[in-house]
Amino acid sequence: MRIQPTKIKLDVSTVCQLKCPSCSTAQGQIAKNLGSKILKIGPFKKFLDANPGIRTIELSNWGEIFLNRDLPQIAQYAHEKKVVLTAANGVNLNTVSDGMLEALVKYRFGLITCSIDGASRETYQIYRKGGDFERVLANIKKINEYKAAYRSDLPKLRWQFIVFGHNEHEVPRARQMAHKLGMEFYLKLAWDDFSPVKNRELVNGLSARMVSDRKEYQEKFGKIYLAEKICSQLWLAPQINTDGRVLGCSVNYWGDYGNAFEEDLTAVLNNEKMTYARQMLLGKKVERKDIPCTRCSIYQEMKKSRVWLFSRRKGIECPT
Repeated sequence: MRIQPTKIKLDVSTVCQLKCPSCSTAQGQIAKNLGSKILKIGPFKKFLDANPGIRTIELSNWGEIFLNRDLPQIAQYAHEKKVVLTAANGVNLNTVSDGMLEALVKYRFGLITCSIDGASRETYQIYRKGGDFERVLANIKKINEYKAAYRSDLPKLRWQFIVFGHNEHEVPRARQMAHKLGMEFYLKLAWDDFSPVKNRELVNGLSARMVSDRKEYQEKFGKIYLAEKICSQLWLAPQINTDGRVLGCSVNYWGDYGNAFEEDLTAVLNNEKMTYARQMLLGKKVERKDIPCTRCSIYQEMKKSRVWLFSRRKGIECPT
């Protein structure tokens, strides 16, 4: 079966102005491996024209999309082509012009996830180093003002709150603030031990899954946190870098499967290397050094626990 997704992930920026402690961009790994780059409107138009089957594009991953000054033009062109743009992975919303905020509404962005790990300036800036809590809230209010002016329900807004030991006490307040701003609230488990949860009983009570960290999630559910969501991207929504390199998923930054700006996208998504990677994730092939998944901690944990991605769990068909 050939993979021809109608949704892809295309990073429009690998640059970010914040210095979040656990972020690979802030640590310099993204610049070293993928480059500090901005996707210009020209290559975006060419890519979209060459792939008319794409209906949805997720723009956020390693960088802050609003640092891309071509974003209003990108949004306008996608809208003209009836392609829905999203920033569901996350934005920090610190540096953005009013014109860009208006473009989000005018050109009907589908969803924007705002990364706000606190309900006060003091708490927020512990992790979002260099960020301005009040400015972020002001920008959200401006988006809502434009939505009212255009009489639009888009973009949908989501408040993403990574729970840490230093901010766990502010989760209820943040949830209330999100509700008042017309935002969905999403509590996310931290990637590492930067600031471990202190009151596990409190966090378990606030979490939809009744867990307070990724280890507890794995122990309780017998699977790796977000593994299905991330690994299934190789089938459902492959990640592409700003320069066209097909990374497969939003975690990988150390290897690629080809270049969608230089080659046919469908051909890249169905080449031998990509097909082998999918088979690895299903536990049907042994790891291979040239496959980026081999270096991924999620894959290594899957291999260790023997909990593989199942081909039909979410309607994913395994390519032969």
